Amino acid sequence: MHSAPLSLFLRSLADILTLARAIAGFPLIIALQQGWIVGAWWLLLLASLSDAADGWLVRRAGGGTSWGARLDPLTDKVLLLAPLLWLATSETFPLWAIWTLLARELLISGWRAEANDGAPASTSGKVKTTLQFISLLLLLWPPTWFGQPTLVALGWWLFWLSWILALISAADYLKPR
Repeated sequence: MHSAPLSLFLRSLADILTLARAIAGFPLIIALQQGWIVGAWWLLLLASLSDAADGWLVRRAGGGTSWGARLDPLTDKVLLLAPLLWLATSETFPLWAIWTLLARELLISGWRAEANDGAPASTSGKVKTTLQFISLLLLLWPPTWFGQPTLVALGWWLFWLSWILALISAADYLKPR
């Protein structure tokens, strides 16, 4: 059991990481728009690592803040959907697949807004988010880096696996309890 000041510190640090990740969405979008793939890749990597770190901090604190529980999934949506929409413009994915994910995220976000506890992510939702971050990191793998064609192909397959998992996790969130 942690002391109250340590738990408060860990929760605050988790919230700061979540806020920093939310702010990172803007330079990520700019980097993608300008074709700065290496910079976009590093921003996405740091954002995904901060997502894991804030989750770890919240577990160590014995739970997070209500504010953090609501901001964290919204931040993930921005950081994942921005590169997905950018990839859709290059026809890497059909727009309907991205639209399906966007609709799923809006539906789940609306459901979460009604929940008193912020509706923590399910295991399948966490796996989906992790797969999406990994697939995007592979899809954005810079052309000059080692193994680029193979890793991009792996990212494509992981995207479709995460897409299927997104639909499964949506059904899991919305089923009556």
